[in-house]
Amino acid sequence: MIFERIAPEQHDTLDGVPEPSETPRLIGHQQAANMLASAYRAGKLPHALIFAGPVGIGKATLAFHLAHHLLKHPISGEAPLALATPDPTSSLFRQIATGAHPSVLHLTRPLNDKTKSFKTVVTVDEIRKVSRFLSLTSHDGSYRVVIVDPADDMNTNAANALLKNLEEPPARSLFILIVHAPGSLLPTIRSRCQMVRLTPLDDESLLTVLGTTEPPPPEDPEARAALVARAGGSVRNAILLTQYGGLEIAEALDALVKGRRDVAGAYKLAEAVAGRDQAIPFDIFNRRALDLLSDAASRAAMTGDLGLAKTLSDTWQEALDAVSETETYNLDKKQHALTMIDRLNSAMRM
Repeated sequence: MIFERIAPEQHDTLDGVPEPSETPRLIGHQQAANMLASAYRAGKLPHALIFAGPVGIGKATLAFHLAHHLLKHPISGEAPLALATPDPTSSLFRQIATGAHPSVLHLTRPLNDKTKSFKTVVTVDEIRKVSRFLSLTSHDGSYRVVIVDPADDMNTNAANALLKNLEEPPARSLFILIVHAPGSLLPTIRSRCQMVRLTPLDDESLLTVLGTTEPPPPEDPEARAALVARAGGSVRNAILLTQYGGLEIAEALDALVKGRRDVAGAYKLAEAVAGRDQAIPFDIFNRRALDLLSDAASRAAMTGDLGLAKTLSDTWQEALDAVSETETYNLDKKQHALTMIDRLNSAMRM
């Protein structure tokens, strides 16, 4: 069956992979879904939620399924105790998926009209849409749902603007903040939201989702096991690993960090991820580099080497800043990759 996209393209869109708003089946997170459905039926749904967890595990999909549930069952006391399963042929599903439903506002990184590329942050202009959206009267008295995806990407001005909306929310409104790292949010925002922590998908759920993608996961049991282990319960990670050379990039970077210094190998990897049309491989490279530093910092902290843990955490922050600057100012990506490899070698060999 050929996939037909109906949702608007976003900064992290992958070819042939549905956006969360157009994904009719929610796999995993059943406990959280049931808790939210029960809270709604009991009239105890908070006005603001944070869906926190790693990238690519279905946080935004759950958010859109919850929005669909509220709009399909506007009288909370009559709503079922399980989230409604969307019908892809229904007008409600299609309106939400295309971004045309008047009661759902999805905010993410906007397109830069001048460069025709997506901005690196959720801007204050995007968040200002919230006040206009909430000032409109719902056409049928149902909920109005604001989804910020991901809220990690808000700049300071945007975060402060959102805080004002959270302080005095109108009745029958719901904010859902999709967050990969809760520590990145202002404490005042976190304090006004109920945290819903979502865990990575188990192996069976991950392979179930991947079975709906093209190409499907490898048949070879050993290759499957390697893919599942590296994906870390994230569907997005698994797709990047299988369809965009992610396994090879991760293995090459790991080898450069663990083995002897290999100048030729470093140049080869930097050239592979820094080409003109290599935005996704470049992103995979950066994510793997950040994960290596983060994992090493966690191991150091667990073994009681707090000095090393702090050094690695500081290096992680420097690396994250370097990624942001390279994207924002369109710096030389090959030089960035070489510098990142040097940074990893220096930090991981202490």
